[in-house]
Amino acid sequence: MRLSDLRGRHVAVWGAGREGRAAVTAIAAHGPAGLVVVDDSANFLTLPWDGPLAAAAPLVTGEEGFERLAAADVVVRSPGVPNTHPWMVELRRRSVPVTQGSALWMADHADRTVGVTGSKGKSTTSSLISHLLTAMDRPNVFGGNIGVPLLDLPEAELYVLELSSYQCSDLTDSPRVAVVTALFPEHLDAHGGEREYYRDKLNLIAHGPHAVVVNGADPRLAAELGDRAAVRAGSPDTTHVATGPDGTQWFHLRDTPLFPRAVLPLVGRHNEGNLCVALAVLDALGVDVVARKDSLAVAVAEFRGLAHRLTEIADPSGLTFVDDTLATSPYAAMHAIDAYEGRPLTVIVGGADRGLDYSPLRAHLAGREITVIGVPDSGPRIVEALSGLPSVRTELADDLVAAVGLSRKLTPAGGVVLLSPAAPSYGRFRNFEHRSEVFAQAVADTAR
Repeated sequence: MRLSDLRGRHVAVWGAGREGRAAVTAIAAHGPAGLVVVDDSANFLTLPWDGPLAAAAPLVTGEEGFERLAAADVVVRSPGVPNTHPWMVELRRRSVPVTQGSALWMADHADRTVGVTGSKGKSTTSSLISHLLTAMDRPNVFGGNIGVPLLDLPEAELYVLELSSYQCSDLTDSPRVAVVTALFPEHLDAHGGEREYYRDKLNLIAHGPHAVVVNGADPRLAAELGDRAAVRAGSPDTTHVATGPDGTQWFHLRDTPLFPRAVLPLVGRHNEGNLCVALAVLDALGVDVVARKDSLAVAVAEFRGLAHRLTEIADPSGLTFVDDTLATSPYAAMHAIDAYEGRPLTVIVGGADRGLDYSPLRAHLAGREITVIGVPDSGPRIVEALSGLPSVRTELADDLVAAVGLSRKLTPAGGVVLLSPAAPSYGRFRNFEHRSEVFAQAVADTAR
């Protein structure tokens, strides 16, 4: 379904946040017979619905919202509306067509798009791809799950998109190059279970992409792909890290050394894998990676990573505060913890409780000396999952601000305080950026 297919039809947009606002603006321009917005989750964080948006579509809240959805010819849901929502279940039972702004946009732009998803690494990998393409004289527009709805993107010859499992689930067109960085259980409450989550995530590659590029080192992803044709970055027949001509680790394309690992300024082995995937995507798009290896090395060295992803905050105390608010699963937090191995470490965990299993985090921390501070809502449950580990000190704090203050008391000089919450931000914050702002302000305030 395309945006143009909504002309003359009655459309209900479900969700009044960033994605819903973009959908209303885009759909209104195509002349629907009727347009309404439904918000069943309005709270103190909800932004006002007024001005041109209110003129284009009235806002309906409460139980009346379902009747407006059910009466529509097409429902355009925001990515935050889960597949397991009772209204979604009933709409599908009634065969009401449900799509997303991401799917409407992709139907018109798939041939010009690199789409990146994954349980871990999609933010950094998509950003790397966009950065390196620009350096290779391939200008592109970067958007998606990074905070820019697809329907708000300007026209361009090439797009690089970070796509969440929610955005992937309703796609009926795959991007030209479909990229998957990792798979592990996440967002199970929203998708209905582990199998459903993998299905929705891998829907990105289900509709005829020209090329599929994956992280070949991820065992669960390999198991889900089976023998499907794909470029498996990290393998010797494509981009990978191996001993180079000077005896140190280098990035390679097959047998050809490209540049040293030390060129990449990002910490952690997982970021080596992210760059391998990004280089494999450039190769798939026809960039002569070997001929331009020197220019690529310069571009890689200039890459500074994403805000909110292992972003270090200067502090006069000598402690290193690290904003990793994008780490919304235990597996993501585990990668972040590994990046600071060998230094005294305090980790702040907790956020919206999606019922995730934190036993993998427990197994990962067994035998490791570390302090973990839990904040609501899931922090107490994470702390409980770590109970009994002899080298893990656990504490609880009332909120993120209190956790930062407590971390200053508990972390030895020269240590690291890592916000890697292993849980999403929603419920107590507007979004992940808001959680980052609160963390950074708390660091600044407690430094006085």
